Amino acid sequence: MSAEQYGYVISAFSIAYMIGNPLWGILLDRFGLRTGMLSAVSFWTVASTAHAFAGGFWSFAIARAMLGFGEGATFPGGLRTAVQTLPERMRSRGIAVAYSGGSLGAIVTPLLVTPIALWYGWRGAFWFTGIVGACWLVVWSVVSRRLPSHAVDSHAEKTAIKLNDRRLWAFMSAYALGALPIGFVIYGGAIYLARNRGLTQAEIGALLWIPPLGWELGYFFWGWVADRAHGQFARPFLALTVLSLPLMFTPKAVPVSLVMAGLFFAMFAGAGFIILSIAYATTVFARSQSGLIAGVGAGSWSAAVAVVMPIFGRLFDRGHYDSSFQLAAIFPVAGYICWRLLTLSRLKHQSA
Repeated sequence: MSAEQYGYVISAFSIAYMIGNPLWGILLDRFGLRTGMLSAVSFWTVASTAHAFAGGFWSFAIARAMLGFGEGATFPGGLRTAVQTLPERMRSRGIAVAYSGGSLGAIVTPLLVTPIALWYGWRGAFWFTGIVGACWLVVWSVVSRRLPSHAVDSHAEKTAIKLNDRRLWAFMSAYALGALPIGFVIYGGAIYLARNRGLTQAEIGALLWIPPLGWELGYFFWGWVADRAHGQFARPFLALTVLSLPLMFTPKAVPVSLVMAGLFFAMFAGAGFIILSIAYATTVFARSQSGLIAGVGAGSWSAAVAVVMPIFGRLFDRGHYDSSFQLAAIFPVAGYICWRLLTLSRLKHQSA
């Protein structure tokens, strides 16, 4: 496939993921974590294994869409678990732990799956991920038996999510646009290293764990920051915006080590946008809707990725790597500006 075709495959995943996130969030809020996550990961496991039977663009795109829908329960489940099991003073760090599973998987996957693909073929790699999903189901069926039934909101003034609430759009803007470089690095990093830097699949597999390490560390660092922000998020968001800008200069780096450093810090900052936006949302919306909060955030991010990945793919196919990195670095700036304007307009509206 061309990079543009691959971008459309990612869009298929992202659109299904966008739909799945709020839908699974509602189902988890209604039917509970244990049943909801067992259902979601069962679907995900079947979808992951289905990739091994794909024979072309359309079958692969359908398998990715199925996977995206099942994976939509990940962040709603993670956030709901954190708010049901941890006291308020530890929740941002708990969210970081729950969300870090995705980044940890991205670190481990190149190290585990690349050798499997080289030894047993790419179909064998998808059989392996299906087996991992089945193992997860066994573990979850045991550890989820004693989950608390619900989270207790300590602030009665928190409101339900409404579509016309500026705070909802501020949250989605910070999450979707601020964290968009994560999608760019996940889906475009390997293509860039292969096409522009001439690395082999084995060489890429040996390096591709480095950027997600920034994602992983970012969750924990910014979770610590969020727990100490006491509801004041303007300065941390501004710091994240500044940290996102070096991504635009990454293609200028001559040694591959500096390229990997640029991708590392892009994901580090992207993780911060996710954690801080979720922390912001949980301070203003009722935690009884925590599944929906996480679903709306991840769904908005997925919608943004679905729109821009074919554009990045087209730029890659034409060799416009500088432009693609510059565009990716601009999105967090736009996310911060939107968040700031929407939160300020909300305060002005209340004072009026």
